[in-house]
Amino acid sequence: MDARIRIENVVASTSLSDVLDLQSIALTLDGAEYEPEQFPGLIYRLKQPKTAILLFRSGKVVCTGGKSMHEVEESIHIVSAQIKKAGEKINMHPKIEVQNIVATSDLGCEINLNSIAVTLGLDRVEYEPEQFPGLVYRLDEPKVVLLLFGSGKMVCTGARRPSDIQLAVQKTRRELLGAGLLDGVRDRPAPTDSRPSNKPRGVKPVAAAPKNDFPSRSPPSTRPSNPSV
Repeated sequence: MDARIRIENVVASTSLSDVLDLQSIALTLDGAEYEPEQFPGLIYRLKQPKTAILLFRSGKVVCTGGKSMHEVEESIHIVSAQIKKAGEKINMHPKIEVQNIVATSDLGCEINLNSIAVTLGLDRVEYEPEQFPGLVYRLDEPKVVLLLFGSGKMVCTGARRPSDIQLAVQKTRRELLGAGLLDGVRDRPAPTDSRPSNKPRGVKPVAAAPKNDFPSRSPPSTRPSNPSV
């Protein structure tokens, strides 16, 4: 079964004009934040879709916070229409380019990051639990970065298309399965002995020791204690 993937943020950019009068636009957009001494762009937050639009004097626009490309396009269209009403000459049908897609997924079981670091190759991963609880895995194809956590959760960043995320997650999952690093033992029921008893009748059976007196068959986990994402 493929791991579920959820897109958390789509960052995209476009250009509405050669120049924008941010001071005038700030007066038009209710709730806009424009403090050029602190940040050169104007920040406008939409409630529906819940996104943030960054406008710059060069006419460049960045949209962040969208959960899909549809939300990005809708947000830019809403802001463009309001800016046009203010008298700005802008392109109402700009070409929008995705810069980054951030998504999350879950492998469905806990994983041993120490073993994974060795298996994937130290030249492809960064794992320093003293500084960051996750393992950083850089893929060449597709060119994305995966953050793996001991809980089995993953964060994918750097993708330009949703298909890149799907491919990266599937590729990593297959690699870990092939190396035997995705263990589902914790979800399996304890085996029961259904064989018939060979003891003769009339013989009093010896009381069995409680199950808790036996050591666990599974070795203790060497996975570092990592918080869940």
